[in-house]
Amino acid sequence: MEISAKLSNAPLSAQKARLVGDQIRGLPVEKALNLLSFSSKKAAAIIKKVLESAIANAEHNESADVDELRVSTVFVNEGTTLKRVSARAKGRANHILKRTCHITIKVAEN
Repeated sequence: MEISAKLSNAPLSAQKARLVGDQIRGLPVEKALNLLSFSSKKAAAIIKKVLESAIANAEHNESADVDELRVSTVFVNEGTTLKRVSARAKGRANHILKRTCHITIKVAEN
């Protein structure tokens, strides 16, 4: 049985979050948490919180053994893009795209 946790509208681009998500896919939960703790990426801290939430869901809702859990799937989808404008000289403007993403992590017992 797969137990999931989802974070919507995380404030970073999906491309950057996928780099970290690909590293933990298929790993045992303990090893994945260790990898995320020592990663210097911004996405690692965000994904670690989602993974801890998925572990808590499995432990509380399904009475799963935490030592037997494995990260079965990780997917990162693009969220809404906030469009902002920065004023420039001579009445011109720079467009700023603040990208967001949706992170979903599923854990399953071996």
